[in-house]
Amino acid sequence: MSKERDEMNELQIYRGYEKKIRSFIAENVEMVLKEPRSFIRYPFIDPGSVYDGNVWDWDTYWSVYGLLGMMDSFQEDLRNRIMQHARGNILNFLDHQLEDGYIPMMIEAKNWDEPYLNLKHKDGVKMNMHKPFLCGQICMISDYQSDYGWIMEYLDGLKMYFSCYDQNYYSANSGLYVWCDDIMIGMDNDPASFGRPKSSTANIFLNSFMVRELQCMAKIMKFAGKEKEGWYYQDKSKELAAAVQRECWDVRDQFFYSVDVDIKTRKYDWFHEGLGVFWKTLPIKIRTWSGFIPMWAGFATKDQAESLIKHWKDEVTFSTPYGITTLAKDEKMFDLSATNNPSNWLGPVWIVANYVIFRGMLDYGYREEAKEMCRRTLILLGSDLEKTGSLHEYYNPFTGEPVMNGGFINWNILVLNMVKELDE
Repeated sequence: MSKERDEMNELQIYRGYEKKIRSFIAENVEMVLKEPRSFIRYPFIDPGSVYDGNVWDWDTYWSVYGLLGMMDSFQEDLRNRIMQHARGNILNFLDHQLEDGYIPMMIEAKNWDEPYLNLKHKDGVKMNMHKPFLCGQICMISDYQSDYGWIMEYLDGLKMYFSCYDQNYYSANSGLYVWCDDIMIGMDNDPASFGRPKSSTANIFLNSFMVRELQCMAKIMKFAGKEKEGWYYQDKSKELAAAVQRECWDVRDQFFYSVDVDIKTRKYDWFHEGLGVFWKTLPIKIRTWSGFIPMWAGFATKDQAESLIKHWKDEVTFSTPYGITTLAKDEKMFDLSATNNPSNWLGPVWIVANYVIFRGMLDYGYREEAKEMCRRTLILLGSDLEKTGSLHEYYNPFTGEPVMNGGFINWNILVLNMVKELDE
């Protein structure tokens, strides 16, 4: 009886945290719904906190993902406004697409005539572009409203978006996509890319999310009645997944790594005339949370998923009472400093990482592990809300204390998706 009573008390605590978090988000959602300003011509959603007034690529994706999961908490008028702002996210990015297909990662209205990243691109400075979440967000919005018609006039722009990736960020030798620099790469200071030579890293983050992005483009084209083009993008997705399996999965470590693609035989005079470099990539053996994304993207094998679950449970590397560390604890770069620009992904707990891994667990049948990830995340955010009255951007994996940026909404909403998806 004592055990059952303890379990009931625990459940009440978790449900209490869920209720408090839901109320906090509902009370503060207006804070992240922003109206047009300057050359940002459509309403949009920002992450909150220090990121006020900026349109971000993958941040808007996860904001919409979270908000759509809790629409039953809002009145009809607010639900309609959220949808207007969600579509506005996409329209703002497409509004600033350049002729070669380039779309910026972030739009910030300051003392210039167009997004800073576009100005640099026009000057011939090669920088990263919109991360592979554009078509994913389009599909998410369109599926929710049961209507893809609003995006049909932008199909050529979407095709140019992928063409720009293929022309400027694709390593044909490896079959993988590369970051051209280390600016705004999602996991900002991922050691596999941060501080490394330009266009040298095929990051597991970029390629895993691109597998799903290509699938979403295929879905859009099929809704447009363009079956042949839809299959083209579907095939590209399969080819990319195969390349990730071939180049990024490490059989010895049973983990997915980012890889170095700057690999070739470097001849000098008569040297190196014999057997040259025949391998296409070199693994960058830094274990980050991104190594789990193939489960979310759906192309990890069952055996690989089993190995990744073991990594998540490993007390020496990723395990924490609050979810998962974003960098393995035994990596020499592990660090918990409070920093913006770049944000710190060298170990702190980020809720988006917790959610992506949670969803992968659920999809591969690891329901108990998914429940545990949900429980840990509820404890983390619920305790923060009780102590500080707010939510923060990232957290100390040992104490659960917030590191910085109170008032951060964005993907913290995803803890509510966890609860909902476990109940489905």
